[in-house]
Amino acid sequence: MTLGLQDLPSKDFPTGTPMPNLKKPTLDKDLDKLSYMEEAAGSLGRGLIAPGIALVFIVLCALGAGASMSGAPGTVIIVAAAAIGAYMALNIGANDVANNVGPAVGSRAMTLLTALIIAAVFESAGALIAGGDVVSTISKGIIDPASVADANVFMAAMMAALVSSALWINLATWIGAPVSTTHSIVGGVMGAGIAAAGFSAVNWATMGGIAASWVISPFLGGLVAAGFLAFIKTFIIYQDDKIAAARKWVPVLIGVMSGTFASYLALKGLKKIVHIDMPMSLLLGVVVGLAVWAIVRPLIRRQSEGLENRNQSLRILFSVPLVCSAALLSFAHGANDVANAVGPLAAIVHTAELGDVAAKVSIPLWVMAVGAFGISFGLLLFGPRLIEMVGQQITKLNPMRAYCVSLSAAITVIVASGFGLPVSSTHIAVGAVFGVGFFREWYTERSKRRLDFVNQKQGNGNVVRPVRNREEQARRHLVRRAHFMTIVAAWVVTVPAAAVLSAGLYFVMVKLIA
Repeated sequence: MTLGLQDLPSKDFPTGTPMPNLKKPTLDKDLDKLSYMEEAAGSLGRGLIAPGIALVFIVLCALGAGASMSGAPGTVIIVAAAAIGAYMALNIGANDVANNVGPAVGSRAMTLLTALIIAAVFESAGALIAGGDVVSTISKGIIDPASVADANVFMAAMMAALVSSALWINLATWIGAPVSTTHSIVGGVMGAGIAAAGFSAVNWATMGGIAASWVISPFLGGLVAAGFLAFIKTFIIYQDDKIAAARKWVPVLIGVMSGTFASYLALKGLKKIVHIDMPMSLLLGVVVGLAVWAIVRPLIRRQSEGLENRNQSLRILFSVPLVCSAALLSFAHGANDVANAVGPLAAIVHTAELGDVAAKVSIPLWVMAVGAFGISFGLLLFGPRLIEMVGQQITKLNPMRAYCVSLSAAITVIVASGFGLPVSSTHIAVGAVFGVGFFREWYTERSKRRLDFVNQKQGNGNVVRPVRNREEQARRHLVRRAHFMTIVAAWVVTVPAAAVLSAGLYFVMVKLIA
């Protein structure tokens, strides 16, 4: 029931005092409504800025492709493929690049804005400088080119593979799951190949190796990262004089990182510029590592002067190497994974122009630019969400833990390449984050060295003992299980989901192209 002025107690208003007007003027009400509408529209508009810029980029890529191929056969198909390739590149940038800079951001070694700028610059540089001139059109031999010799069938298969993989990566980014873009495009190519030429067109031995990498990649990444973290805890963190220990071991760790990344870049990032085999890349890594170790020893000694004997001081010493590692990982990623966006696009351009299906094709400069700038734009527009997921939401990272993650990514790729294993950089990096988190859980509860160190520092007679209660152990988990299950589930279904989606899209593409 609504009360009017006459219903108010008269004692609240002394005699002679005019009654207040409690009714809100109509004009004020209307102005408030307009303000609320403007605020809602502004909030909605801010959410549409990134998709709008992405749409403009896709349109510009399509128009650029049309202008560069004006008058050439199959121009319409090339324009459509350019738009799809741009969409794929945007999704790669939004999802995959988070693995390179996420740990550094999560450890607060650099800000999100700095990470976005560094990653965008080095991703583009890696793609344009070392992305290569030639790429396998059938994604590393997944399907036999002879089985899809018809030009229209081949173009439909490649376009279906691009669309399906891009849609899957977009979905994974939306739910906050970092997935392998390589596995997505491989699943897309496999599904389209099966739809076009049957199961016999697929190289199942290659697919078996890729399936094995689902398990090998994160396990190796987590194991290597946990091993380095154990080393840092044993020889630096839980030492009476942390600064003295850091002066001895931090230059060694930086040297190992430098040598590893030198080998990594020589083996993976610069392979299109100059051919370097595994022994030569390892020798280069050893030389670079020793040189960097000799250079940084006096620098670390000078930087550590005056630092307090606590863990916060140690983080300062790892910050700069961590920033460098993020830049180098981004360069190598751009050099390697740009092919996931532009490989099928380059194949479509070649087939549309010449009318034949080739196992390898040259990549035009404008096609490479679509991939390079698409990855960078995708990172800048949509990357922060996955960066925060990898760097902050799985487990708590500091510069030392993030260092272990970055170093693990490079070492694992080198080891896997030596054995010929097709591993995913995404799976390695995220697996390393999980490895660091699970090792911290175990070390916190089980390490006798840590308990002895804590008891020694307390010095009040109260002895800290390991927690044996299961409920208390669960409460102290240092890895968010919900994220773990979501990410693992996304990894498992990436290839089959992309394959099924690609097969369905293939039949649609055939009808459109025919």
